[in-house]
Amino acid sequence: MSEAIDAAHHRRGLLITGLGGLALSFDIPLIRSADGEVWSLLALRSLCTFVVALIAWVVLNKFLGRKIALVPGKAGLLAGLFYGLGSFTFLLSVFNTATANVVFIVAFTSMFAAILSWVFLKERPSNATLVTMAVMVFGVGLIVQDGLKSGNFFGDAMAVCSALMLASAITVSRASGKDMGLVPLATAIFPAIIGYLLSPAEGLAIANPGWIMFDGLIMIPLAFFCLATGPRYLSAPEVGMFYLLETILAPLWIWIVFLEVPTSQTLAGGAVLILALVGHSVWQMRQKSVVAVPPPLH
Repeated sequence: MSEAIDAAHHRRGLLITGLGGLALSFDIPLIRSADGEVWSLLALRSLCTFVVALIAWVVLNKFLGRKIALVPGKAGLLAGLFYGLGSFTFLLSVFNTATANVVFIVAFTSMFAAILSWVFLKERPSNATLVTMAVMVFGVGLIVQDGLKSGNFFGDAMAVCSALMLASAITVSRASGKDMGLVPLATAIFPAIIGYLLSPAEGLAIANPGWIMFDGLIMIPLAFFCLATGPRYLSAPEVGMFYLLETILAPLWIWIVFLEVPTSQTLAGGAVLILALVGHSVWQMRQKSVVAVPPPLH
């Protein structure tokens, strides 16, 4: 009976987390479809996400009786600052390099998080993680070198900064031990303000605002909620593999809609990153299954 319940929970986790990864894969295509000026898009996308955070906070606290803070203390503010900077650099990368470059480089977030946890939380990565990091550095190097040749180095650098900011936010959240579920959404008000200040004086310049509003109001909150809920049912390595859906699918959507084809060197670097992450996740899952098997009775 318990095995059936565990299997049902696992299937539910796969469904929820898969939905989150799928929703996240539409972020860049929706940004591109809105066809707007970068700061205007940052302002409207972030403001929509902040509105969702306020609604979720009211529903959780007033109607469901869960006492959860929008931003829990100084740690929440610091994590929120990193999330906000990450949104800022992410939009700049989308507008200054190819989509494939962005998603492949941002896939390095998990390894940045491992490095920061090692430095600041004294959590030494396993030897397998260190080997994976070395392989991924090689993959990112291929992509960035291609960006240098094609004149997209600034966009690639912003993608690296975005991965570092997200990893920093994750590390702060881990160190604090507080519930940071609403922080990425609530602190979207910071990039919203920056975007409005830097947007054109005559107003927001967005040709198709419906796409970016759909992204900020529906897709981004749905992705964050599902991917944050996944660890209740799945192991961390399994959840991490669903983040790769964006890495794999976003360039595919962009190719279908905008006919933007990645260079062979970018594809080679992306393949190195994906294979390294998949290999690392599979190894972690095998280790957990080995640990979970009880010793034989004598």
